Amino acid sequence: MPQKLYTDSKIELTPTIARHYDRIMNSISFGKYSQFIHRAVRDMNIRHGDQILDMGCGTGKNAALVAERMGANGSITGVDLSPEMEKQFLERHGSDQRISFSKQRIDIPFDLGKKFDKVLISFVIHGFPHEVREQILENAYQHLKPGGKLMILDFAEINMEEMPWHHRFIFKTVECVYAFDYIDRDWKSILKEHGFTDFGENFYFRNYARLLTAFKKKES
Repeated sequence: MPQKLYTDSKIELTPTIARHYDRIMNSISFGKYSQFIHRAVRDMNIRHGDQILDMGCGTGKNAALVAERMGANGSITGVDLSPEMEKQFLERHGSDQRISFSKQRIDIPFDLGKKFDKVLISFVIHGFPHEVREQILENAYQHLKPGGKLMILDFAEINMEEMPWHHRFIFKTVECVYAFDYIDRDWKSILKEHGFTDFGENFYFRNYARLLTAFKKKES
């Protein structure tokens, strides 16, 4: 396995974990992961013809659910760095001309040469140091059309002390130090500083997970 870019992060997965990622996520969420992902995609209000960028696309599970809603004229571009995730994504979507994959780091500046109606970041951004998250948000902003929609599906702003002990134990065991920092921050304020506005949110899994949406300001 290549050397990790961020030593304390747990989103840089070993090939074995990456290969079984969806199954592992369902297990540690007591079987709820798949359920709330379906609900979250429904709440994204995907429209026919949407051009969507999936940053940190993983196995392509989210892309599969999104593709059901975007119609024949929509498209999804999945971006990820992991060779194992690339393999699973292409095995899942290789025959669908609406869906493409780009092997690309999302934590450094990049330019795909097009703008999107929606950008999705699902259970990725919490695993980076905060200064790196700032770059990820900048990448998302730069790839959105004016008025485009950012969708962050990740942990909510959680008070760890209010968690049942067994949920707290799992979170502390599974997650990295960056995740604890992530849940303590005011993400609406952070997004506002990056030029986003008109926030919305939906909660899942005992309110531990949240779909936070915001829009890129339209050009005046």
